[in-house]
Amino acid sequence: MELEEKPKYGEPRKYDPTFKGPIHNRGCTDIVCCILFILAILGYVAVGILAWSQGDPRKVIYPTDSRGQFCGQAGTPLENKRLLFYFNIMKCASPMVLLEFQCPTTQMCVEKCPDKFMTLIKAYTNKKDFDYYKNFCKEGLTNTMSVPEILKAGLCPAMLTPSKPFTRRCFPALGQKGGAITVGNNSQFDDGTGTMRDAKDLVDGVKNATVVIEARQVVMKIFEDYTHSWYWILIGLVIAMLTSLLFIVLLRFLAGIMVWVMIVMVILVIGYGIFHCYMEYAALKGEPGSDVTLQDLGFQTDFSVYLQIRQTWLAFMIILAIVEVIIILLLIFLRKRILIAIALIKEASRAIAHVMSSLFYPLFTFFLLAMVIAYWAVTAVFLSTSNEPIYKVFNETACEHSRKTCDPANFSTTSLKVDCPDSECLFAFYGGETVYHKYLIGLQFYNVFLFFWCANFVTALGQMTLAGAFASYYWAFVKPDDMPAFPVFSALGRSLRYHTGTLAFGSLILSIVQIIRVLLEYLDHKLKGAHNKFTKFLLCCLKCCFWCLEKFIKFLNRNAYIMVAIYGKNFCTSARDAFFLLMRNMIRVAVLDKVTDFLLFLGKLLVVGLVGIFAFFFFSGRVKAFEDTAPNLHYYWVPILTVVVGSYLIAHGFFSVYAMCVDTLFLCFLEDLERNDGSPERPFLMPESLRKVLNKKNKTQPAE
Repeated sequence: MELEEKPKYGEPRKYDPTFKGPIHNRGCTDIVCCILFILAILGYVAVGILAWSQGDPRKVIYPTDSRGQFCGQAGTPLENKRLLFYFNIMKCASPMVLLEFQCPTTQMCVEKCPDKFMTLIKAYTNKKDFDYYKNFCKEGLTNTMSVPEILKAGLCPAMLTPSKPFTRRCFPALGQKGGAITVGNNSQFDDGTGTMRDAKDLVDGVKNATVVIEARQVVMKIFEDYTHSWYWILIGLVIAMLTSLLFIVLLRFLAGIMVWVMIVMVILVIGYGIFHCYMEYAALKGEPGSDVTLQDLGFQTDFSVYLQIRQTWLAFMIILAIVEVIIILLLIFLRKRILIAIALIKEASRAIAHVMSSLFYPLFTFFLLAMVIAYWAVTAVFLSTSNEPIYKVFNETACEHSRKTCDPANFSTTSLKVDCPDSECLFAFYGGETVYHKYLIGLQFYNVFLFFWCANFVTALGQMTLAGAFASYYWAFVKPDDMPAFPVFSALGRSLRYHTGTLAFGSLILSIVQIIRVLLEYLDHKLKGAHNKFTKFLLCCLKCCFWCLEKFIKFLNRNAYIMVAIYGKNFCTSARDAFFLLMRNMIRVAVLDKVTDFLLFLGKLLVVGLVGIFAFFFFSGRVKAFEDTAPNLHYYWVPILTVVVGSYLIAHGFFSVYAMCVDTLFLCFLEDLERNDGSPERPFLMPESLRKVLNKKNKTQPAE
């Protein structure tokens, strides 16, 4: 007698007359993971409290002088001294600056930067000039001290050069005259020792002192653009929200028409993008400098330069053309399946109509995610600024104690000063040698990991809540009478009361994969230029594998949460049941679920495309009607990009409700096919529209 072969993907669901949808009589699942998550959250709170007690965000807000004091800090003697002045900016040309991020020269807080050339020797002979010079000298200077005494004590700089404030620091006001570098309209200056030096000698010092000067300029211009256009950006995002809401409402009543309109509109919008890129490409023909390649141009802080090059528009045109062709080919191959997907979307529209509060649930998710992001960001800032000021020995001549740590309070009486008379004890950087400082990198890693875990938990909670609400709709024999009064609140309560551990388990697995991806990116960044082709290939393969793994886990988690919402089992059992159910219906999964996801993605693309085109014409000033209304910006792409990204997130928020509804109904639909056969005793619960498309129908009870 042959043994029956066990089904590869488990037994199909059996008919159960008592099953009426999401089970109410359920118990807590994955309790161990729930306890672990609670302990991790308590640890996260402890890390936050520790960081807030040790950290000081002023370190990233205010410039710091040689004593470690903050320039311009309110409530201190330096409140009115907002700018940082360098005694000798030329010392910043030392290569050590790029290693230690600190110039080996005295730095002090001043009210304003010097605006004239002056040496200490000349200023000393004129009372008015010397009084002005004192504004850039340290405390302890008296009129009875001679110039050599002042310079030996390091109380004043040997010279002053005309300077301008930038990023709250005084930098020489360098210019160009007849091809020569000038400062204060002069190509030479007295360095305070009677030696005339070229103004170009200041360049290296300024270059190192402002190693990120161009990046900061870009950031400042972007910030300025935001201050001028923030209200227009908000209006654009509101338009995106209203457009998304309009699509959702229209899908409720005109699902079939709206899907086809959506498809045609996406093709037209991308088609217009191709046409516009071609027109810009053709218009630049023959223009001087337009044939320069992107590789030759390199990185430019003024991004509008790229729009003056033909190759930029050619690249945009090719990318859009490829996207257009892919979409059209997919539509051709999936034209018959789109009808089934439309029926599923129609049913999702009916479900959302019965559970209208689900449309507002993304707002709750956004609020929780905003809290998680804010907590992570604040904790990260406090952790990164919780070091203590470290002072080191800086000197001009050879010294055995150079770069050793020192204490400025008693430095003048120590052997360090005796051995190196011309050395100074200056603030170097923030650090520390305590146990807390040794494990600071570990605390930062814990902060990042808990951020991923909490963010994934919030997302998972939203998925399980919506799945429970929509499952109660599908399995209700009489809708809406057999549904709970408040489906979303009932599902949210069940998820938190019984399945916090399951949510924590699923989000923990996903977070581990994500943190590995972050570590791989960090490793790749650190080893850039140092590794050979094999290690580069290995890292590339690892990043690709973990990217695929993350996508698979997200897909598995999503379906596992739906099964948990319906049956109340633990994560592993639910993930196995969901996976086996999908594998038993692989063709339907590929056809129905993915086609529906594709159509909803087109909806998001359409919203983003429409709002993006409107933002482009408004902010770029291409339409005469908006020329006087649009703000004057450095980079008009800043608000456009912000509106586009924001519109996608808003559209994703609304359409994610639809996507979760479709996924839940799809799994319920597969269960329905396995549990029931359409007989009077076991009727299908799927809507008539789906039954027609699938050639399924409920058999009527025979007349007696």
